[in-house]
Amino acid sequence: MEEIILEDKEVFLYLNTLGSKPFDQFWMLISETFIWIPLYAIFCYLLFKNFKLKSFIFILIFVALGVTVSDQLANIFKHGFERLRPCHDPSLQGLMRVVKCGGQHGFYSGHASNTFFLATYLSVLFKNKIKWFPYFVFFWAATISYSRIYLGVHFPGDILVGAFAGSLIGFIFSLLAKKVIAKQNAA
Repeated sequence: MEEIILEDKEVFLYLNTLGSKPFDQFWMLISETFIWIPLYAIFCYLLFKNFKLKSFIFILIFVALGVTVSDQLANIFKHGFERLRPCHDPSLQGLMRVVKCGGQHGFYSGHASNTFFLATYLSVLFKNKIKWFPYFVFFWAATISYSRIYLGVHFPGDILVGAFAGSLIGFIFSLLAKKVIAKQNAA
């Protein structure tokens, strides 16, 4: 396990030190939730356009529940594992670029989990409806996830586990949503 942690730190240092001051504000913005509100509005529009009103409402309820589960599970892991964020790790002081620093613990990334939840959930729902959608939404989730490494608040392992957890939760919630939608459409 120690070898994996050392490798994670090495990859983190490589990716984190690729950054430069002129791009710091850009990546800070990418990492903020509020900047994506127009994109969330577009997602809502696409859902409304492709599903009946009742289905649309159920889909939004499942989004709210799924994001809550995704986010709270990440917090449980952070408090359970208590792995220091890179910006709090004494072994990395002076070696990394610290653009932003969050709470003490960072395993695993809530940003990665939440964005990959949404990417997976919506991709399954839009399957056979919007062909280009999965490419776009997974690129979006990966970009936000990378921003967390750039800023110095997560290791790559935090991102990978968060992406996996979010994708798994997204897949499960999409199946539940599809089941509810099919039942509601049959009625």
